[in-house]
Formats: sequence, C-alpha cells, structure tokens
Amino acid sequence: MIETDHSTLLDGRVRLNQPVKGYRAGMDAVLLAASLEAKAGTHVVELGCGVGGALLCAARRLEGVHFTAWEREAWAAEIARYNVNENALGDRVEIVSGDISEIAPRPMADQVFCNPPFFDDPSSLRTPAPEKQHAWLTGDTPLPVWTRAAARLIKGQGYLTFIHRADALPDILSATEREFGSVVIKPVQPRAGREAKRVIVRVRKGGRAPARILAPLVLHAGEERAYAPEVQAIYAGGALGLE
Repeated sequence: MIETDHSTLLDGRVRLNQPVKGYRAGMDAVLLAASLEAKAGTHVVELGCGVGGALLCAARRLEGVHFTAWEREAWAAEIARYNVNENALGDRVEIVSGDISEIAPRPMADQVFCNPPFFDDPSSLRTPAPEKQHAWLTGDTPLPVWTRAAARLIKGQGYLTFIHRADALPDILSATEREFGSVVIKPVQPRAGREAKRVIVRVRKGGRAPARILAPLVLHAGEERAYAPEVQAIYAGGALGLE
C-alpha cells in the first residue's frame, strides 16, 4: 500500500493525491505544463505521467484539449485516475496503463510531452526509495525510447516537449536528431548569473527550422527566496512562452 497525501498546484486549481515518500510533482511539472500551447479540439499525449502532476496542470490550463497519458506503474496509474476524477477532468483526460517502449505506430497526437527520469547512473546518487526508482532512474527506458514512442504517436509535424537536467541537453539533441528538428531551448536558472539547472526543449517532427536558444527563465530575483513575478504568474496558471 502506497501512503499518500493531498497537495495542490496552480494556486489550488489542481488537487493532487501523491505519495508521501515517493517522487512528488512540483515546479518541474508546472513548468512543463506551462510550456504547452494547444487549441481546443486537439489531442495531446503525455508519456510517463506518474500520478498526473504535469498532466492535470496542462489540462487545467488548456481548455477543450483532449489528453491521453501512458504510465507503466500500476499504482501510479491508479492514483492518476483518482486525481483525474478528483479534478473533474474525466471527460477529456484518459490514463493508459502500459510501457511506452511497447507503443506501436499509432499517429494520434498533435503533440507529446514528457518529464523522463533524470538519472542514468544508479551509483551517482543515493539509492532512491522503491516508489521513486522508475521516476528518477532511466533503467531500461533511456531517452531514445521516449523519443521513438513520441514519434510513433505524433501525427504530421507535431511537437515533442521535454523538461530535463540542463546537462542532459546533448543527450536530448542526440536522441531527437533523426526524426525531429526545429529545436527550441529554454534554460531555467535558479538565479540570474547562475548556471541553468533545467532546460525545456521543444522539437518538431520533421522540422527543419534553425535551432533557437531563448532567454532563460530565472526562478528567483536576487537573493530572495520567493519566486520571481514571472514564475509566480506561471504557478498561477500562466503560460511559459516558447516563441
């Protein structure tokens, strides 16, 4: 039995039941959801939704958009379904139990987004709790598995959007270079003048436009602990533009 508690995102607009000791959705989920733009009537897919943090933030922001999310951990998929119902989004958000590596070619999505596991070397960090291992460690699903799954699901020249560690950027570019292009990179810095710790990367299937590196998002102004005004607006449900 996974012990859970209730929290909220987007200034309380998203209610989230999530593990007390496992991976907990927070700022990364909010930023990933804020980076998406989609018109009503389109279909957006998340790969590896966990308990639904980014998924539900995106669904709350993008009214009229249909979402499908894959999750291979049965317990996480069950909690995600509970969270979908708790937020009254069951009419346009569906959770599929399944491994993304087994997705067959099925062009259905206008765009795909994901927050893949961040670490590929178990010896480089303290062994995470069992509830965190698939969320933190790539295991048998390295980045190319995620990009291949996305390519199988995206129809036309749809988009794929990641959030990841900044130092994983070369791996992201390598994993997407065969089927994706038109790269847009948004660095995320803890403070001005500091190194970026995260990157949000958007690529387009079959895209050929030149790569672009946007101005960074700076989370905190000066040495203040509070989030910068732009980040506070994002946390309230605003958009993080990638244009």
